[in-house]
Amino acid sequence: MPDACVRPTQHIHRAKNSVTYAIRIHRFGGPEVMQYEPIDIGQPGPGEVRLRHTAAGVNFVDIAQRRGRQKLNLPIVLGRGAAGVVESVGAGVTSLKPGDRVAYAPYNGAYAEARLIGADKLVKVPDGLDDKMVGASMLQGLTVHYLVKQIRKVAPGDTLLVHSAAGGIGLILSQWATALGATVIGAVSTPEKAKLAREYGCRHTLVYADGDFVDQAIALNGGKKVHAVYDAVGKDTFVRSLDALRPAGQLITFGRASGPVPPLDVFALNRDALTVSAGSLFAFTEGLGRLQEMGREWFEVLQAGTVKVTVNQSYALKDAAQAHSDIEARRTTGSTVLTM
Repeated sequence: MPDACVRPTQHIHRAKNSVTYAIRIHRFGGPEVMQYEPIDIGQPGPGEVRLRHTAAGVNFVDIAQRRGRQKLNLPIVLGRGAAGVVESVGAGVTSLKPGDRVAYAPYNGAYAEARLIGADKLVKVPDGLDDKMVGASMLQGLTVHYLVKQIRKVAPGDTLLVHSAAGGIGLILSQWATALGATVIGAVSTPEKAKLAREYGCRHTLVYADGDFVDQAIALNGGKKVHAVYDAVGKDTFVRSLDALRPAGQLITFGRASGPVPPLDVFALNRDALTVSAGSLFAFTEGLGRLQEMGREWFEVLQAGTVKVTVNQSYALKDAAQAHSDIEARRTTGSTVLTM
């Protein structure tokens, strides 16, 4: 079954200007499977809008999908967050009109010049916010919202260990958690990334290559373990991260950059009353219906300057495969965006 934002050309009457270009995959694999090709998206149906993208975020989940780590029906347009402008609306749409600036996450189909999408999946972008910043960070910002305000309500006095603290989510999480009163210890792969993480909210940083990250984190925290660990790395850090937690501590796993986490005997957590929480943005936006609330609060944080988004890499849509290659080679920091 094709991606939901694409209507198969052979099944529709081709409307004027309905052809657009997108990055699709027809099989799983490396960056070479990403095809820049024309697709026919048709015109918006009831409850839909036709959205012209201006900027799409590039996130590690896109790479995981391309590799086949998630069950997806192919072909599919990659990308799970973007900003754009409404071009036209379908029947019954009253919340939006042509010309409105909007953004969304976490729905596939962002690596395209234009797409069809349900109006209820879009959040209006307030004046004063840059499209590239919004597009690059929408998925990340909404993810951090549930991480620091929902799955755990970060509060003054918390000490947090954040893995991959110099990545797009890590930089946002560190700033937002610090603004909420927490002390953040950022774990990174290089001294250069440690410097960046300190500039964006981390009180302390550690470099994985300098020794065991648990020992380093405890030493940086004055000999004490931390209240919570945020882990998007997965297999390589999950089990050891449990040893960084003080009694009643919380390990929050929300990614698997190094692979899926290993099986866990939950009774092994009993001794120190530890909690392991797994996060999914889709569960909060769709399952709990909080997209609009989360989007508005994310934009308020951006407007207030509480969180600054660093878009350090920008690529043309047709060069999306290079963006993936650079992320996989750890040549990037902060947020990455595709422009249309």
